[in-house]
Amino acid sequence: MAGIGRRASRRQLDIWPGWVDALSSLVMVIVFLLMVFVLSQFALSSLLHGKDEALARLNSRIALLADQLAMEQADKEKLTTDMAALNEQLQASLAKNTQLQAERDDLSAQVQALTDAATAKQAELDTEKNASAEAKAQVDLLNQQLAALRQQLAQLNAALAASEQKDKEQQVQIVDLGKRLNAALAGKVAELARYRSEFFGKLREVLGDRPDIRIVGDRFVFQSEVLFDSGSAELGDRGRKQLASLGKTLMDVSKKFPKDLNWILRVDGHTDNVPIRTPAFASNWELSSARATAVVKFLIQQGVPPERLASTGFGEFQPLEPGDAPDVRARNRRIELKLDQR
Repeated sequence: MAGIGRRASRRQLDIWPGWVDALSSLVMVIVFLLMVFVLSQFALSSLLHGKDEALARLNSRIALLADQLAMEQADKEKLTTDMAALNEQLQASLAKNTQLQAERDDLSAQVQALTDAATAKQAELDTEKNASAEAKAQVDLLNQQLAALRQQLAQLNAALAASEQKDKEQQVQIVDLGKRLNAALAGKVAELARYRSEFFGKLREVLGDRPDIRIVGDRFVFQSEVLFDSGSAELGDRGRKQLASLGKTLMDVSKKFPKDLNWILRVDGHTDNVPIRTPAFASNWELSSARATAVVKFLIQQGVPPERLASTGFGEFQPLEPGDAPDVRARNRRIELKLDQR
């Protein structure tokens, strides 16, 4: 019995180091996991801090751009007012020129008549050597009137020359104002193009890179099959989901638009060249218009202001590609979105 007790005691002593090793390993694993967790928290905190700083810089830049746009709008309005005033002055000057030219022509006619009369009288005096004093007085009077008319004619010519010079100067000012106004308008077009690019870029991020949703020029194009069933103008569930994302993206991006940017989202419906005649749609005109209107109504439900939307149906008469192949017809059946100015 004593031998048995000694063997049991020896087995217990042999087991204890194994427990100690296992416990030590477990503690090391826990410590390692805690270190990994702490390091990951530190890295995540640093990354979030960097993004916050970038967002603050971006907001500051947007505020600066908004101020610059407001100044450009004020300059544009002043240029428009100045151009209108110059146009009024130019019209008044042209009317005055016309009046001066008429007066000059009238005086020229009078001068010519008086010259002819004086010549006739002088001829009579030359042929009649015994002319009376009254005839000589008439000749002197005619000569005085002729000199006065010539002086008036010279004054009118000087006034007409000054008016023509003023007209030329006003024309130069109008051309300069026109150039500045065109530059301001070009700036607005470039501004809209920048916001359109941002809108399409964010919309592409939301909807993903899909072959049936693409950008063609300045338009975002949905294939009709994404939104509607064949021959239908009722939005499907998949189409509603895509348009809901589009509406949210548009509302987010439009918050950055300046208040004076009179933007509008055009929704254009297009079909293929296969004729349709159903109780609901007499032709492709009705189908394309109904689909564009359905998209507009859904976007209004998503919070897009109605005054910022427009729908148009083009039927089959504005294809992207000519031809009757099935893939060509599929590409021509589409809904196009364009961010534009009114």
